[in-house]
Amino acid sequence: MAQFSIRQTVKEELHTPLSLHQLHQQIREELEMAFPDSYWVVAEVAQVSADRRKGHCYLTLVDKGDDARQMLAQARATIWSSRYQMLGRYFEEKTGQPLKAGLKVLFQATVRFHELYGLSLDIVNIDPNYTIGDLARQRQETLKRLEAEGLIEANKALELDLVPQRLAVISSATAAGYQDFIHQLQNNSFGYSFHTTLFPASVQGNEAPASVKRAMALAGKHKDRFDAIIIIRGGGSQTDLSCFDDYAIAAAIGHSPLPVLTGIGHERDESISDLIAHTRLKTPTAVANFLIDRFRSAEEYNESLLDSIRMFSAQQLKVTDGLLERVSLRISNQTKELLQKKRDTLELLSRGLLLKPKNYLEVQKHRVCNLDKDISANTKDLLHELKTYLQELSVCVEGKSQRYLHMKEQDLKTLVHCIETEAKDGLKQAQLRFTKNSDKVAYCAQKKLQNENHRMRILEMGIEANNPERLLLRGYTLTLVNGKITKSIKDINNGDVIETKMQDGTLHSMVVNIDEDDK
Repeated sequence: MAQFSIRQTVKEELHTPLSLHQLHQQIREELEMAFPDSYWVVAEVAQVSADRRKGHCYLTLVDKGDDARQMLAQARATIWSSRYQMLGRYFEEKTGQPLKAGLKVLFQATVRFHELYGLSLDIVNIDPNYTIGDLARQRQETLKRLEAEGLIEANKALELDLVPQRLAVISSATAAGYQDFIHQLQNNSFGYSFHTTLFPASVQGNEAPASVKRAMALAGKHKDRFDAIIIIRGGGSQTDLSCFDDYAIAAAIGHSPLPVLTGIGHERDESISDLIAHTRLKTPTAVANFLIDRFRSAEEYNESLLDSIRMFSAQQLKVTDGLLERVSLRISNQTKELLQKKRDTLELLSRGLLLKPKNYLEVQKHRVCNLDKDISANTKDLLHELKTYLQELSVCVEGKSQRYLHMKEQDLKTLVHCIETEAKDGLKQAQLRFTKNSDKVAYCAQKKLQNENHRMRILEMGIEANNPERLLLRGYTLTLVNGKITKSIKDINNGDVIETKMQDGTLHSMVVNIDEDDK
């Protein structure tokens, strides 16, 4: 009996409902007992929010396992202000960048459960060496991916113009490095002219990869307008420039249809973007000096070519002068010989022409007279033949015209007779059809009127049979409520005054009870 009583008491306690606060208190107590110490945990930072007023740092931590698309766990974490100032500065000094989304961190934390805010982790220490190793691993993975896609040497394989003058500049419009770059180009001591077009982009922070990628794509669409793409920013810490290790920017450089020059401010380290770019320079000013030096080298090369051309031209002129002198002497001698031969020939011809013109003129005169006689005779014969032909042709045309007109007149008479005959036959047939149709219409109209009269008589009989007065004579009554005929007790309420019309009068009644039929 005692055991049964204890079991019943425990069972009743188990079935006693707890408040949510009591449940959370039990969970907190159990967690404090289960996790009394601090633990080292590896997780990825998904979100960071620093409270500048209170000095606390709030993080959202996730665990994605081996598949970055699948989230296995998520937790909230807090670095209280007393530790955040020290840990944040220490982490940034060691890794070169602050705590931010996307980093994997190894931290020491205690498990806390609050009745109102739920489960969270209090971070008491962070090991930056793990993050440094993870960043190095990410850099190597990015380089391997770029190498597998053939993008490491893709931009270097493009040919940079000897004089790149039309430049697509990707930078922040307010960056000091951009202003230095433009000033260096515009105020070069050689007076070279450059045409720059700014494609604004964020060049630091988490939004930089997507922003630079968009600017690269836009510059690539207008590749015919530019000779090269320049990516620059001025100064900054290693933290500000870490975005240029991102795959998105490096891949955009590798896929670029134009050579890319970088001057993003790395003094010691070389970013992945620098490795992929066609030419890597340290600063925006160094990029400007590189372009100016390239102009100067091209100019010096052209000047050396001009000197070579001048020397070669002078040598060729000397050789050509001697050759021309010899050729002119040979042409002069040949001309003199040819002129002498032509003079001798002209002298012989002139002697022969003194005798030949007279004989030639007599022969031509006699020939012209004969031609004149022949033309006159032939013209008269031709005119006579044409006159005879025209007379015969006019007679023939007149006879044919008369015969053609007579024939067409007979055809016209025949056609008129046929049309008159067909018109008469058609008129007779139309008259017959009209007579038949008029008789048919008259018969149908009479038949229709008879049918309608019969139907109306039947309707009158039906209306007369359903006349309410006749129904009243048979013993039926009419019930009205508020002047309207009612057919159902649903339209009547207790206390209503109803009118009942009978054969010989009307009753006024008050409803005191309503009985419904059982159906």
